[in-house]
Amino acid sequence: MVATCLHLAGVVCSFVGWIGVIVATSTNDWVVTCGYTITTCRKMDELGSKGLWADCVMATGLYHCKPLVDILILPGYVQACRALMIAASVLGLPAIFLLITVLPCIRMGHEPGAAKYRRSQLGGILIILLAMCGVVATIWFPVCAHRETTIMSFGYSLYTGWIGSALCLFGGCVIVCCSGDAQTFGENRFYYASGSSSPTHAKSAHV
Repeated sequence: MVATCLHLAGVVCSFVGWIGVIVATSTNDWVVTCGYTITTCRKMDELGSKGLWADCVMATGLYHCKPLVDILILPGYVQACRALMIAASVLGLPAIFLLITVLPCIRMGHEPGAAKYRRSQLGGILIILLAMCGVVATIWFPVCAHRETTIMSFGYSLYTGWIGSALCLFGGCVIVCCSGDAQTFGENRFYYASGSSSPTHAKSAHV
């Protein structure tokens, strides 16, 4: 019972974290850049935000973004962080699918518990790889961006990426380390009496 609850908690954390990684990947408010105070930069239309896909200018009543479409002139860290975040987003799809198929309420024929356990472990490992890609990208990007311009603060996209990666790392570790073993997945049985209350007539059935 405890192992099942831990597994469910790991799946929920992993799913929420994966959604956070996708949101961080698709938005551009990673870091807020400004050479002066925020108020001064707003007046001078120099308050900007930088992300994986566009550089934006934020001013009173104005939000304009310039897409970063020329791959050949993009800094290497931007391209690398793009690749890492896209890889993290893509890895989440098979990982979540595998984890859903091993939930206690899902049955795929007369499948042995060992097969479900292997799928659970594979899904957990994919989630951990997803988290590591997100962690590297969300740390690497602001460090390298700070070398190019002055960063005033981190944007909501970066916070979302950090939280999502942390949830995925936690969920993946719980699934791999704390959700039981192969025998646990094979013990989803209960016993009932058929026509008699005698233990000799008890039969096992899969739940």
